[in-house]
Amino acid sequence: MRQSFYQFLMTLRNPNDHGEIANFAQNAFLDQAFPKQEDDFEALSNYLELNGNYLPSMSVFDDTYAMYQAHEHVGGKHGQN
Repeated sequence: MRQSFYQFLMTLRNPNDHGEIANFAQNAFLDQAFPKQEDDFEALSNYLELNGNYLPSMSVFDDTYAMYQAHEHVGGKHGQN
């Protein structure tokens, strides 16, 4: 079963890691309006552009989404491009 981007992102939370992706994951966890069931790049990107003031740069999202796609492509039969 394909996991949402949020579910994947939560696997990257680590309170001992202060890197950009771990911080993104922690802040998304605290963002109660984050679209938790979404997996579409454009929908997530639009949300974060309007509400992701906790991201130092949208490239953090881009890099994390690329990791998500690679994980879904390798880990699941339902991965998309």
